[in-house]
Amino acid sequence: MHVDRDKCQGHNRCYALAPELFEIDEYGYSFEVNDGLVPDGLEEKARLAVANCPEYAISISEGGDDRASSSGQ
Repeated sequence: MHVDRDKCQGHNRCYALAPELFEIDEYGYSFEVNDGLVPDGLEEKARLAVANCPEYAISISEGGDDRASSSGQ
């Protein structure tokens, strides 16, 4: 999982939906925790975060390459 810092506008929906997967920086922008690895059992929360990002700033991929992925579009 990856948050594109250039696209994130600080809505923080991802953090509200999945605080286990995201943190908020000092400027109010989200970033992924755990090097973007989604722990077992939190995959649905990760997909929910992607689907609810109004800026399409979050992406997920299977197999560990979190930057070559699908977005919420």
